[in-house]
Amino acid sequence: MSVFSLILDRLNIVGAFKQLGSTQQRKDTLFALAFGQLLVQSTFIPITLTIPSIAHYFSVDIDDASWSVIARLLVLGSTVFISARLGDRYGYALVFFVGIIVMCIANLLAATSGSLIQLIIWSGLGGAGGALVSANSNAILSVVFSANERGRAFAVPVTASRIGTLLGVALYGLFLSFVSWRLVFVSTLLMGLLAIYYSYPILKYHFQGLLGERKYIKINYLSAALLVATLSVFILSGSHLHDGSESFTSPEALGYHIPMHALALALGLLFFVMQIRSPNPFLDFQYFRRKYFSMALFSNTTFHLSMLTIFTLVPIVVEDGLGYTPIVVSCILLVHQSFGLWLPAIAGMIYDRYNPRWLGPVSLMLVATGVGLLGIFASVVPVWGIPILLVPASVGTGLFISPYNALVMNTLPENRGFASGMLETTRQMGHTIGTTMAAMILGISLPATIALIPDTDAQIYYQQGFRLASLTVVWIVSAGCIVALFQKVPVVTATSGSQEGSAPARAN
Repeated sequence: MSVFSLILDRLNIVGAFKQLGSTQQRKDTLFALAFGQLLVQSTFIPITLTIPSIAHYFSVDIDDASWSVIARLLVLGSTVFISARLGDRYGYALVFFVGIIVMCIANLLAATSGSLIQLIIWSGLGGAGGALVSANSNAILSVVFSANERGRAFAVPVTASRIGTLLGVALYGLFLSFVSWRLVFVSTLLMGLLAIYYSYPILKYHFQGLLGERKYIKINYLSAALLVATLSVFILSGSHLHDGSESFTSPEALGYHIPMHALALALGLLFFVMQIRSPNPFLDFQYFRRKYFSMALFSNTTFHLSMLTIFTLVPIVVEDGLGYTPIVVSCILLVHQSFGLWLPAIAGMIYDRYNPRWLGPVSLMLVATGVGLLGIFASVVPVWGIPILLVPASVGTGLFISPYNALVMNTLPENRGFASGMLETTRQMGHTIGTTMAAMILGISLPATIALIPDTDAQIYYQQGFRLASLTVVWIVSAGCIVALFQKVPVVTATSGSQEGSAPARAN
């Protein structure tokens, strides 16, 4: 027996995944979550490829065009927790389905945008729809599947999201090179219609009460609005929405960044005080006393920060730094994302069967290694060498997501809505911070007269900015890796996942 056959026999991957679809409800749930994530992923991450094309079309700077992506991620990251609370209140499946419809409408409107401002507004609406979908996906899965099945179950929507990314990267590169950025948004509308079709069946389980009991909670919308404002101001405080050069030390920058940082801190403190004094808090900080739950959230944030940094910086360095077309970017990212087609299933199987403590830190170490290699050598290797530099990060990404999604949900089994909301909040805030940070560092590295410099002469400045941003990410992901070294995984027992409360879990 070959080594590969021995591994497959040991893991019994095919048999394990057949068991996940043993009932019609399980099959419908997996289809709904898969197509929901296909839509979300194809709408969010690959759209970062459009930034240079949008900048050229509207005759604006890269930083300005980046807001078409940042606005989407900003709204998604700041509203995802309230979306989870709405799922607790009205039902996870119903809110999930409404989110898909909102995303379809937003994508249609984005395709018809006549100005950058309109595009940014509709992108924000798409972010709100994405929050409704993402915040409730994890909770739906945790209702239907038991704790010792979730590593494999999460691998299904994770793999679907990678398919969405690959389709987006492949198609969007062609659209941007030969047609228009508008076709990108039209194609996501078609994916949205497929998501509606495959998600509709789970509504019957919602109305039958088979997707978790609706909690007749009172949502404090004032606290919810304050949380959204706090997260939004925090992100905006790192952006250069001021006159003058993109720096933190110029008079114009000091007049903007210091008040914005102070406002974010003040709003955060006000929100914290309101929650700890409330008998029914919107966000219960008591859960963060669960050490391993909080540790898992921190590592999850650092991972997703690195993920969006790659998708933001690679198009810019390849197009503006090396002088290639968007289709070359698509080829590079296709190779990077292809690892997500098969590694999540293996990683989920390993997590469910063995609960290894090494899986998280090894995954993050690989991500840091890949990003570091990319930052140091991207400008000196042939363009076909860039995906080779990314291989460690590609492997680490494929190994991390499905086990850590299951880990977060299993670490807080008594409140799946809170766990799902915080899992997606850290994920989306990591995405938003990664995008903003990448654009910020790149902007600082470019001279103020970059628009006046010939393209061939300007490439060196883009390469230097890319290197600085990449090495910054390495340090951040390394911090997540260190925390993951001390992460304990829950010991789970095989119980029915369709029961409220799911499987019990305790830390080792």
